[in-house]
Amino acid sequence: MAKIKAGIIGATGYAGLEIVRLLLNHPEVSVAAVSSVSYEGQTLSHIYPALQGHCDLTLVKDTDVVTACDVIFGSMPAGVSEPIARQCFNAGKLYIDMGADFRLTDEADYIQWYGKKYEDPELHQQAVYCIPEIHRERLLGKNKKLIGNPGCYPTSIALGLYPAVKGNAVDLSTLVIDSKSGVTGAGRGLTQNTHYPDCNEAFAPYKIACHRHTPEIEQTLGELSGERPTITFVPHLLPVNRGIVSTMYVSLQNGVGKEAVRELYTAAYEKEPFVRVLPEGEIANLKNVRYSNHCDISLHFDNRTNRIIIVSAIDNMGKGAAGQAIQNMNLALGLPETAGLQAVPPAF
Repeated sequence: MAKIKAGIIGATGYAGLEIVRLLLNHPEVSVAAVSSVSYEGQTLSHIYPALQGHCDLTLVKDTDVVTACDVIFGSMPAGVSEPIARQCFNAGKLYIDMGADFRLTDEADYIQWYGKKYEDPELHQQAVYCIPEIHRERLLGKNKKLIGNPGCYPTSIALGLYPAVKGNAVDLSTLVIDSKSGVTGAGRGLTQNTHYPDCNEAFAPYKIACHRHTPEIEQTLGELSGERPTITFVPHLLPVNRGIVSTMYVSLQNGVGKEAVRELYTAAYEKEPFVRVLPEGEIANLKNVRYSNHCDISLHFDNRTNRIIIVSAIDNMGKGAAGQAIQNMNLALGLPETAGLQAVPPAF
């Protein structure tokens, strides 16, 4: 049986490259075409020598990727995906957007946080936002053709909070979120704070209380709780290549004990192949999820303040981007959900 043909637009960016790397090991999908505005005409393996002999495709135009493939991943900045998504949608091909263009259901949020309007509002009505462990039913058997792949910070945070919020165990008005990400989260383009002399041996917050992922986080928590919260979210830049650790501080509802909370997490994730709720006393660590589609969650209770401290660790390029996109592709196409994503994290 012929393999499904996948194409990656923006294949020389970090997320696009990670999609290529993961799909090279997918049993039912082949990488058929790749594009890059900056490197058109060159081979992907020339830009990334690690791919020599594995993916020597020549980088072509975006439209050529759409023509050649059955499923297209768009790894592009916010504000440029709509025309490609429309072309794919009209052709009946699955398009998975890795950027922010199809994540937010309310255009007002997009205007406020990204400074742009929807040029094709009808297309946005067709988009499905999916963190599989939370929204799987949005894709299963629905023949959806447009997926807004979630952001990295929102994924780590939503998975960390989902059981507690869904189970009404916490007071979201008290929620404070503190996240740390490796520098690949900023993309391949050089910025001052990701310049080696500035980020090496450094550690600091950035975009304090104004990060663009804030409305996406609030949107998901609002769907789970029935009332959209206003959160405090502070991201930090870690001097490492990849990984996210999100630490969430939130008060427990009156009468809710730690045993009940742990039962909520066990019940929510016991059958999930990629989420690991760690035993009491262990702490989630990005080291243990690198190069994987796993999310590790640890639960900690402060009896003095009646607060729970939830630590969630993911690989920002894996579960936070490419891995989750492939997981969503598998769901949308009726493939085994774990296909191509079963790599074990390295121990060191």
